[in-house]
Amino acid sequence: MQITNVKIIVTSPGRNYVLVKIETDEPDLYGWGDATLNGRELAVASALEKHIGPLLIGRDPDRIEDIWQYLFRGTYWRGGPVLMTALAGVDLALWDIKGKRAGLPLYSLLGGKTREGALAYTHCGGQDFQEVEEHVRAAQEKGFKVIRVQVAIPGNVGTYGVGGAQEAAAATWGEGGALPQVERWEPGAYLRTVPRLLEHLRSRLGEEIELLHDVHERLNPIQAARLAREVEPFHLFFLEDPLRPEHKESFRLIRQHTTTPIAMGELFHSRWEALPLITEQLIDFIRCDLGHIGGLTEARKIAAIAESYQVQTAWHGPGDIAPITHAANVHLDTSITNFGVQEMVFFPEITQEVITGGPVFKDGYLWVTDKPGLGTDVDEVAAARYPYQRAYLPTVRRADGSVHDW
Repeated sequence: MQITNVKIIVTSPGRNYVLVKIETDEPDLYGWGDATLNGRELAVASALEKHIGPLLIGRDPDRIEDIWQYLFRGTYWRGGPVLMTALAGVDLALWDIKGKRAGLPLYSLLGGKTREGALAYTHCGGQDFQEVEEHVRAAQEKGFKVIRVQVAIPGNVGTYGVGGAQEAAAATWGEGGALPQVERWEPGAYLRTVPRLLEHLRSRLGEEIELLHDVHERLNPIQAARLAREVEPFHLFFLEDPLRPEHKESFRLIRQHTTTPIAMGELFHSRWEALPLITEQLIDFIRCDLGHIGGLTEARKIAAIAESYQVQTAWHGPGDIAPITHAANVHLDTSITNFGVQEMVFFPEITQEVITGGPVFKDGYLWVTDKPGLGTDVDEVAAARYPYQRAYLPTVRRADGSVHDW
């Protein structure tokens, strides 16, 4: 069996996605992958079309590990978000082919199920504490047992996460036109507000519901340590991404000041970035994005390393990765022993028109089908009806006008 064609489709059914189709010389045997990098989609598409795709023609798609190593190490200028996202798209498509050829769902090829479904969390936000509470109660009624909570910060403009699940699944922030949307953010007001939000929610909702909060890498080390300590009485499931990925050594400072569980990793691009946080047990959940670290091949290795250090997985699962990657998340979730929780979104009908077969939510858990491979497919005719739309993630500036991390 040989790879005969690598097709790249950039489509925007609700938001932009970069989809990879790998075709073989066996009739009707092909695989789909997702290579979406939000705000830099065309850079990945170009890397795949101009550089990576030609290297795959004539290769045996069954040799996933060899192809992964060849593409990763063969560039010499390795790694980074663009190349690792491109590699992930290829990797997922190859695993999809392997499952289809075997006639088995992917979780079976990864060792079989260790659980029936993957515990999932959704996003709840609001302009004030009461609105957040109302949204949490509504999510509980849908069956969610784990919920991320965010609230508007007084004096700031465009606070991350306030839109909750709708924002997480949204196509863009702003109009997708000339320039990115600019938000305003100050740490002082944020640090005063978040502990009060969690105190309010615990007093009204009790201890049974599991709560998360996402810092989104906006704090410096001492600020992050302060926040983690001050929210400790409210028993978070985890505090997400408290520091920038460059500041790995500073997680020691957080550990010295609190027992609040810490999750980190959505901006990592390889296992080596995650390694010190795992081996020193400075985090409790590793939450890499399968679509940005080279796919299932790399994620399996990260999960295996984490298992030895009692670190659980919480793979990234927003709307800016396609249902294909969400399916890969859940196949891996159900096959490993150290799974923790899975971030998810409900995709709009327009997305499901183009990309079918993603995970299904029921009673707080995500489920994948028993179809061979990833269980997803792409309607290429429908995809062509939704051309690429230029769009950016927001940027953030402080009150004095200086650039800050989004």
